[in-house]
Amino acid sequence: METLGKYRRNVDAGLHFYVPVFQRIQTVNLAMRPLQLSQYSVITKDNADIQASVTLNYHVTDAKKYVYENTDSVESMAQLVRGHLRDIIGRLELTDALGSTSKINADLAAAIGDLTNVYGINVDRVNIDELTPSTSIQEAMDKQLTADRERIATIARAQGEAQNIKLTTDARNRALVETAQAQAQATRTQADAENYRINKIQESLTAVNENYFKDQSIHAFTELAQSKTNLVVMSKEDVTTLGQVPVIKKMLDQEHNI
Repeated sequence: METLGKYRRNVDAGLHFYVPVFQRIQTVNLAMRPLQLSQYSVITKDNADIQASVTLNYHVTDAKKYVYENTDSVESMAQLVRGHLRDIIGRLELTDALGSTSKINADLAAAIGDLTNVYGINVDRVNIDELTPSTSIQEAMDKQLTADRERIATIARAQGEAQNIKLTTDARNRALVETAQAQAQATRTQADAENYRINKIQESLTAVNENYFKDQSIHAFTELAQSKTNLVVMSKEDVTTLGQVPVIKKMLDQEHNI
């Protein structure tokens, strides 16, 4: 209630009497109100220019301060929010600021605290709707993102090729080892078979008696007698034993008579 244009007292909603012309009632809405702060420029720690858009909810807590102690309490509150937001984002790198909006919201709410009470206002909620880098920064980020993706793709291709070469080399080495092992096994098998054959021959030769060798000698001299050979060179021991073979003795006697 104002008297002659000067604040008199607060009155609640209801039936009240006042003197027209001398007194007047100025109503103040105490309900919560939304306020959207249009985009404005904020500079990060690494000198990146971004546009910030903020929405907040507030309500009037002191009608006297709200109406009489500030010409525009809402604008004063908005300036306070912008100033603290610039300070918070100014301590962050661009990438940290873009990825930490929830933390910025919490830091901003804590920074504002009860400071708006001087305007008769309390900020119930503050939320950063959007942080948008400038066009040049977006283009640079897109190029960097593209370069990072190409680098990752190149590394992945190189790793895939290296893995393929390793698998191919391992397979080739395994094939060579298996081939060598198979050849070695075949050689061992062949050697074992030859050794078995020799052993069997030796066992057979050990089992036969002297008559077998005599029979073989007679057979050999028989073939020799039927051949056209004119000269046969033999050791002294063999010549000595020729007389022991009846057939050879007879052949020699016939040769002597001739």
